[in-house]
Amino acid sequence: MTDTPVRPDAHTETTTPWPPVRERRTLTEVAAEIPDAPRQRRTGPQLRRLLKHALLIGFGLVMLYPLLWMLASSFKPNDLIFRETGLIPTEIDLTNYSEGWNALLHPFSHYLFNSAVIVLGSVIGNLVSCSMAAYAFARLKFRGRPIWFAVMLMSIMLPIHVIIVPQYILFSELHWINTYLPLIVPKLLATDAFFIFLMVQFFRGLPKELDEAARLDGCGHGRIFLQIMLPLSLPALATTAIFTFIWTWNDFFSQLIFLTRPDMYTVPIALRTFIDATSNSSWGPLFAMSIVSLVPVFIVFLFGQKYLVKGIATTGIK
Repeated sequence: MTDTPVRPDAHTETTTPWPPVRERRTLTEVAAEIPDAPRQRRTGPQLRRLLKHALLIGFGLVMLYPLLWMLASSFKPNDLIFRETGLIPTEIDLTNYSEGWNALLHPFSHYLFNSAVIVLGSVIGNLVSCSMAAYAFARLKFRGRPIWFAVMLMSIMLPIHVIIVPQYILFSELHWINTYLPLIVPKLLATDAFFIFLMVQFFRGLPKELDEAARLDGCGHGRIFLQIMLPLSLPALATTAIFTFIWTWNDFFSQLIFLTRPDMYTVPIALRTFIDATSNSSWGPLFAMSIVSLVPVFIVFLFGQKYLVKGIATTGIK
């Protein structure tokens, strides 16, 4: 049996073991001795993110306030709409929706149907024509392609007020006024250069080896476009469809020019008829039908948001 080595202490009569035995400590005691510098370094970015999210939420509430105020006003009586600025109505009046639905010459469903017809024709027209034009610019080689592509891009800078008079004269000669043709037929001729450019950027990002492999299998441009390019360009097509839907549904100027008969009115024009020549209006029914007109846009954006973000991300940054 061996003895533990000891170190003599000159000042005391006791002896201590050498080397000294370490005391057992708990994990909490060890963690308490770790310096707090890493924690402080992590606190800075977290605080900045929290502040950034708070600012974004604040700006979002500011932007949403008019919509929320209109929604709350659609449930208020007319005499309380402009007297109460709060978002919670003290009195709820559901008759605004029933009165607004039947306030005009036709039920409001008639104007919703008119807008739906124009929107459906415009969406189909843009998807077919713009995708074909984009495929030609992205994949086909023809004389003057850079020049025509530049002309197409320059047409984006033309405001509609510049071309509306020649268009009206042309459509009047064709006897298309008070029909849906002036609002749908141009979409079939690839007149929206923005969507052409959007799809061109997407098609250029697809590998050309896919086209070469398809040609080796005997495919022409038609089969390559229908069976290869279109299935792969679903995000760009969805983005085109969503933007076309929103812009056409909310279009007021063009529809006001070409549709003058009350039975041809669309939703934006029907909402305008709630205000008479003296600027008097039944604000409650007007706000109620405005909320109804926003429901299709909200539904389309809600279900198409994923494709919209993906389409913008995969085309706009190329």
